[in-house]
Amino acid sequence: MAQAVEEWYKQMPIITRSYLTAAIVTTIGCSLDIISPYDLYLNPRLVVKHYQVWRIITNFLYFRQMDLDFLFHMFFLARYCKLLEENSFRGRTADFFYMLLFGATVLTGIVLLGGMIPYVSESFAKIIFLSNSLTFMMVYVWSKQNPFIHMSFLGLFTFTAAYLPWVLLGFSVLVGASAWVDLLGMIAGHAYYFLEDVYPRMTGRRPLRTPAFIRSLFADEPVVAARPANIRFAAPPADDDVQRN
Repeated sequence: MAQAVEEWYKQMPIITRSYLTAAIVTTIGCSLDIISPYDLYLNPRLVVKHYQVWRIITNFLYFRQMDLDFLFHMFFLARYCKLLEENSFRGRTADFFYMLLFGATVLTGIVLLGGMIPYVSESFAKIIFLSNSLTFMMVYVWSKQNPFIHMSFLGLFTFTAAYLPWVLLGFSVLVGASAWVDLLGMIAGHAYYFLEDVYPRMTGRRPLRTPAFIRSLFADEPVVAARPANIRFAAPPADDDVQRN
């Protein structure tokens, strides 16, 4: 069993493995009181006035208490982050990292701006960790890129992947969780999907082109095309035969 888990972990692509490891280590550290969540949550005042810039990153690593909800989100993080990195972004690690960076930036911007808007500022003030929203963004992007895959929810009913975010949103509402967390992930995911997939088809321009300095951080994975066995290629014609023809 341990060997199977180790093999599964080693086979994960680099971004998925790194994010999953950081999230589990951070959450376990908080559960054991090694790390304090108060040092991790997003607080613009502490970031700007006290230069605690790490909060911009650490708020995406903590998934609250280690309970059933934590396991639920770890499953979605491992599954859909891996599916995106191995399929849609195969051989494009830098582009996948840039997608996560874009999503984190959009989510942070929405929370900061929402905290300044009357009537909704109180709701946004309660969102101090964006880890669940970033995971939901990956689910949304995957569902948009694979809309016709058939899925089942707890064996109760089937649907296509295009409706997966809405099914999960409805489930969150039923169990009493905040819908804002999932909605933020959907907004960030749709912003990325529109700018990366829809807008380029409409205009021929790609606004989310990955910067060169990010590409330099990752070596592109070679895509190997396997040659079928028992295939023989004819030798090229001799020069004399070509001249006769």
